[in-house]
Amino acid sequence: MRRLAWDHNAHHQRLLLRALPRSCGRVLEVGCGAGALAVRLAARADHVDAVDSSAAMVAAARARAPSNVRVLHDDVLALELAPGSYDAVVSLTALHHLPLEPALRHLAAALRPGGVLAVVALPAKDLPRELPVELAAAAAARLVGLALAAGRVLGWHGRRSGDPASAGMPVRDAELTVREVRRRAAEVLPGVRVRRLLFWRYSLVWHRPGAAG
Repeated sequence: MRRLAWDHNAHHQRLLLRALPRSCGRVLEVGCGAGALAVRLAARADHVDAVDSSAAMVAAARARAPSNVRVLHDDVLALELAPGSYDAVVSLTALHHLPLEPALRHLAAALRPGGVLAVVALPAKDLPRELPVELAAAAAARLVGLALAAGRVLGWHGRRSGDPASAGMPVRDAELTVREVRRRAAEVLPGVRVRRLLFWRYSLVWHRPGAAG
C-alpha cells in the first residue's frame, strides 16, 4: 500500500492558488513546511512571507526559496502582523495546529480590505455522519495512487508524488470536525465558507469586506 501513497497536501495547493486575488502584492503563508507552496506563491505575488515554527522545515524552505520569499522561523501567533498588510493569507495543513478563534482573528486582521484568507486543514473524523465521504475518499485515493504508480513506471513524476524535503514535517491530529470548524469560524468571520474536501481535508475561505486598494 505504501507504493500507492501520495501527497494529499500537494494535491490541494491548486485550490489555494486559485483563491488568490488576481492582483497580488503581498502574501503570508502560515506553516510553510519545506517551502513547496511558497515557491508557487512567489510566481503569483510580488512578495511572500512564509512562516513556520519548525527549524528543520525553515532550513529546507530557505534552501529553495526565490528572492521574493522571506522565510521566518516563528510562531505565527507571536508575530506582530501589521494590520491590513497582506492581499492574501494562505495556509496548507497548519490551522489545526493552532487555537482556531485566536488564529482566525490574528490572520484576518492582517488582510487588506478585499483580501482573502484561504486555508486547507485537517478535520477530525465525524462518524457515522461522514462515513460515505470516508469510504469514497479511500476508494478515490487508491485510484489516484494507482495512476501515479503507473506514471512513475513511465517516467512521469508529478507534484502529488511527494516532496522528500517534507519528510520531517511535524504532524498533529485534528481536534475539530468540519461542523465544529464551520460553526466556530462563522462566529469570528461572518460570511466565511467552510467546505469538506474529499481527501481528508477541509477548506476555509473568507474575504475581508471592503474594496481592494
